[in-house]
Amino acid sequence: MAEFNENAKIWYDGKMVDWKEATVHVMCHALHYGSSVFEGIRCYDTKKGPAIFRLHDHIKRLFNSAKIYRMEIPFTIEQLEQACINIVKINNMRSAYLRPIAFRGYGRLGVDPKDTPVQVVVAALDWGKYLGDEAINIGVDVRVSSWNRMQSNTLPAMAKAGSNYMNSQLIKMEAAADGYLEGIALTPQGLISEGSGENLFLIYGGKIITPPLFASILPGITRDSIITIARELGYVVEEQMIPREMLYIADELFFTGTAAEVTPIKSVDRILIGTGKR
Repeated sequence: MAEFNENAKIWYDGKMVDWKEATVHVMCHALHYGSSVFEGIRCYDTKKGPAIFRLHDHIKRLFNSAKIYRMEIPFTIEQLEQACINIVKINNMRSAYLRPIAFRGYGRLGVDPKDTPVQVVVAALDWGKYLGDEAINIGVDVRVSSWNRMQSNTLPAMAKAGSNYMNSQLIKMEAAADGYLEGIALTPQGLISEGSGENLFLIYGGKIITPPLFASILPGITRDSIITIARELGYVVEEQMIPREMLYIADELFFTGTAAEVTPIKSVDRILIGTGKR
């Protein structure tokens, strides 16, 4: 779980402010209409000091998400990269989870965001394994959700937008209510998409297979890293549409994501994957 340090500083529109001073107005556009885009970025403690994993790629994706939603971020990519570096330094953190977010602020009500300023915040917090340390070691039990991912021409899945995560909440809450740690969503056509907040991979017939971008998935940074490293190591990696039943007969399944990192899946709908062991 994420842990808040209320003594920490937050980067807010170019200034470092106290944690409790990083507030928004209750009539903020994003609060009413979900008009925000954000990132989750890991900073790891290394022998050479804190290292932010693929910082440029994350901030570039933030700008891509904003562009899709016609949101002009009033800072450059370089300025936000530096903000991420500075927030780690000022809070004396060796490792951290960074949350840059751009949102439409206080200006006017109405679906049209005209005349609402775009504000940007970067926070740093302690966040361990998203699905828990035990999940990394023994795997997680998941279910196929009754909630589908959205069509790309309904809500653009390639944008990491706050509004998209209402769908994720439905998937996550349903899974939890039924005793599972996570849910797997299907596309509107009944094919595999992703978890509520993670990309999905399966191993079958000696190949590593993952849904393509047009399966209503987020273009995950960790997903891209896994694909790149696996191919460099000589593994066959295929991006293809996956029918639901392949989940049950896969040799291995795992989630990937900045928060989840690489988390093995032990069972789907109470059906063991492989031997059910990592």
